[in-house]
Amino acid sequence: MTAIMIQGTASGVGKSTLVAALCRIFRQDGLRVAPFKAQNMANNAHVCRDGGEIGRSTAVQALACGLEPTVDMNPVLLKPSTDNAAQVVVMGRAVKSMTALEYQEFKPTLLSMIRGCIFRLQRDHDVVVIEGAGSPAEVNLRESDIVNMRTAELADAPVLLVGDIDVGGVFAQIVGTMHLLLESERARVRGFIINKFRGDLEILRPGLTFLERETGRPVLGVVPHYRQIRIPEEDAVPVEKIGGLAPADKIRIDVVLQPRMSNFTDFDPLEAEPDVHLRYLERPEDRIPDALILPGTKSTIADLRRLKESGFAGHVSRCLERGATIVGICGGYQMLGMRIRDPLQVESATIGEDGLGLLPSVTVFEEDKVTAQVSGVHLGSGTDVRGYEIHMGRTEGTLPAPLFRISQRGGQAVREFDGAEASGGRVWGTYIHGIFDSPGFRRTFVDGLRAARGWPPLRPSAPADSDAELDKLAAHVRANVDLDRIHRIRRKLA
Repeated sequence: MTAIMIQGTASGVGKSTLVAALCRIFRQDGLRVAPFKAQNMANNAHVCRDGGEIGRSTAVQALACGLEPTVDMNPVLLKPSTDNAAQVVVMGRAVKSMTALEYQEFKPTLLSMIRGCIFRLQRDHDVVVIEGAGSPAEVNLRESDIVNMRTAELADAPVLLVGDIDVGGVFAQIVGTMHLLLESERARVRGFIINKFRGDLEILRPGLTFLERETGRPVLGVVPHYRQIRIPEEDAVPVEKIGGLAPADKIRIDVVLQPRMSNFTDFDPLEAEPDVHLRYLERPEDRIPDALILPGTKSTIADLRRLKESGFAGHVSRCLERGATIVGICGGYQMLGMRIRDPLQVESATIGEDGLGLLPSVTVFEEDKVTAQVSGVHLGSGTDVRGYEIHMGRTEGTLPAPLFRISQRGGQAVREFDGAEASGGRVWGTYIHGIFDSPGFRRTFVDGLRAARGWPPLRPSAPADSDAELDKLAAHVRANVDLDRIHRIRRKLA
């Protein structure tokens, strides 16, 4: 019953990806392996088979292990709704929205639950690969820590510390972090991994020698930056996907970059289509895309207001007038209606906001949160679809014909309907996240955009092979770290 933990010098250093890589490597090496992250902060969520929510990155790590994701793997999920508040999800279920101070006072009550999750995972697997959050050197958070060194202590896990060389200052990152740790915490750190390296390793070697001499810990690997491996991002759209120009021979799809956007990985499958150029927009532009997507959001009313204030509401209307298709996913679907009402102030300090008026619907927020895996059929094409719902609110009104027939919800057979369309199909919305993961529906959607240009349809592309991408990631990391030593460390032999 062993464990090994990946902590980082900061957020965004690549902890999630390295945990996924080690999960796949250990599985390839014949071990029963599971991922764990005590607390995740992200609006990118996954719905487990039982309807519980966990962080999307942990679900990817479970896939790397060949496991069905469970809430034990990520018992606490924080979904930011403002700069100072977040919805707190515990064991997959929303508890309430809390301010940062309220959550600090709430955290100690979670330790026994976290200990139980670690115990069950260690009991049932040969090794648990644990991911930290942010940095273990946040001295103001040390007393209330539940996700970094406190988790390492609960699991009795050695720690590998990861630094990001791509942003610069990696030696200061690592040495400074070690300096700020308590002596007992430093004793758990058994080595370092430098991530996102570009350049000549020989030029870096004097720095590696300095690092080992200064800290008394080995550098266990230098992992090069990669571009050709598709692993979902954890909680932020990469900068290189924001803005930019699209080639004229591609279908152009723009996604509005909402301040509290959720589940932006919904659009990764579109980005992978050979005839599609997808980008995220921070502000409206004169260029009219083939399709404009309003994504999900954790703060629908606040982001709708921002949409209006920034000029995006007018941009949506111009795009529709000039032939573009307008799509709303979850919160974006709610925005397309006539009005959003929040009489109980579940999500907002106000009781309502006028929508964009492109669908004849009204959404009412309620205290109960819908989280479920769903599957069904697209009524327009007959193609199978599957995905998951995560939303607070019920959309009703004089809706036109539904878009999807739901045949299964949460593992139970049902006969329900979802979504709506208007303007001859050029405006549509749905509550189903992951709808573009379904190859037949994705191709139907893109071919509809091609038809509007007078282009012929394309044959459906092969479904994305997540296992192949994880194998590529594992091979990339395996080739650049001292895996024998890492195995000895996780067995406490080094």
